[in-house]
Amino acid sequence: MRPACDRFVPGYGDANADFHVVGDHPGLHGGEVTGVPFTNESGERLQAALADAGLLATTGDKPEVEKTFFSYLHMCVPDGTPTQAEYDDMERFFDAELRAIAAHVLLPVGARATEHVLENYTAQARKTDVEMETLHGTEIRGSGFLVYPIRDPAEWGDSHHDRLVDALRELRSTDFRREADLGRFDADNEPYLVR
Repeated sequence: MRPACDRFVPGYGDANADFHVVGDHPGLHGGEVTGVPFTNESGERLQAALADAGLLATTGDKPEVEKTFFSYLHMCVPDGTPTQAEYDDMERFFDAELRAIAAHVLLPVGARATEHVLENYTAQARKTDVEMETLHGTEIRGSGFLVYPIRDPAEWGDSHHDRLVDALRELRSTDFRREADLGRFDADNEPYLVR
């Protein structure tokens, strides 16, 4: 699957990820030079927090991920801000990628990505006011996903890094996969994990 644009930034990371970081577009969150999402100045802030939380082994232009995947709602490198029609056209690529990765936790970065994830992958869209300062690093239960919105790193103050790191460390210390072993019902007792 290739979008019909000259330059795009495909998803990057572990195809068996537990965590899927969802950004807006390469013009906002980086990647137009490196080909890797979240590799501009604000992306480096995000990478540092994810590394401190244990989701990245290394940071930089080609970060070494730990069960983490990065992608964008709009993967084409835009000339300015994409239109709603352009976002709509890219939806099929993002949705296919999200379903193929099938991470347990979605980490939407910024208001647009958070609104999209809440609207399409949870039953919480109408119940949740997308106030990024309040939602930053908090848990929202989705339809088969946990969602932890992240305020756009370009807008972070002194406490945002630590709030996100603390929330992700706490999450990782729990059974966030929420899988049940149905293998106990099988004659050979082999594990069969589902969520």
